[in-house]
Amino acid sequence: MKQRILLTTTSFQDTPGEHHDLLAREGFEIVRERGPLPESKMIELVARGDFDGWLIGDDAITRAVIQKSLPRLKCISKYGIGLDKVDVKSATEFKLPVTFCPGVNHTTVAEHVFGLMLAIYRDIVPQCNFVKSGNWKRLTGHELAGKTIGVIGVGRIGKEVSTRARAFAMNVIGFDIYWDDKFAQANSVKRAASIDEVLKSSDIVTLHTNLTDETRHMINTKRIALMKKGAVLINTARGELVETNDIATALKSGQLLGYGADVLETEPPPKDHPLFACQNAVLTPHIGSRTYESVARQAKMAVENLINVLNGKPALAQANKI
Repeated sequence: MKQRILLTTTSFQDTPGEHHDLLAREGFEIVRERGPLPESKMIELVARGDFDGWLIGDDAITRAVIQKSLPRLKCISKYGIGLDKVDVKSATEFKLPVTFCPGVNHTTVAEHVFGLMLAIYRDIVPQCNFVKSGNWKRLTGHELAGKTIGVIGVGRIGKEVSTRARAFAMNVIGFDIYWDDKFAQANSVKRAASIDEVLKSSDIVTLHTNLTDETRHMINTKRIALMKKGAVLINTARGELVETNDIATALKSGQLLGYGADVLETEPPPKDHPLFACQNAVLTPHIGSRTYESVARQAKMAVENLINVLNGKPALAQANKI
């Protein structure tokens, strides 16, 4: 009997590359869906408990979804790094391996951070629209050089952002619980004692931390008030790190010059999303890691993780201990 795999990640499906051949060679029966899927849709798909593995993106993998899939399910292979949508604790309880793909998209995401920063500082989106509409209206922007960028979370992506910021002649201040002093000294990254110090010191703040109970809505009205008036906030990590309504209020008041986000609390967002009314919000549809180069690395690793586990071999990267 063929092993059945549920494939939901869209960038995996939409991007050509050897990951398709790698998956096809295993002779799996592939059921393709377009994620991210809510809990209700996942339960509907897995209700018969007839999948051996999942290759997923940011779908809602709750305890209920996992329970419906047992005992046949043998592997949850996450395409990507963030595991906040996966109930890893329940998977571990049921001795179900959860694999993921660290170290494959940091370059791509860091580049996207600078795309968002430049779009805001140079008013690229509105000025493009002006020209296309026949309006030769020119706005005056800002340089990155000489500005202070605050990096909250100096892990793989935060480090890539820091080194690029130095190339732009920016000053870098960072905060991370697990501080890499050797990296910081080599790249002139000042260590902040707290997140609040980063917020107070920076012209631009960029978020690169995991979503946890402690970090959920960490950027809110109280913390925005600590930031310089006219500061810029960039979020390519998780939409839930910020209080969206508080961001919208700060944009409209001028406390924030701009908000660049590749992630939102609800994806896709509702039509009445509060940031849609903010001209100084630059939003992209969670494509920070979606380049041909990054997809190739990420997809290959996700497939290899899945194949290894189903064949009784160690995954390249596993998030839980079974």
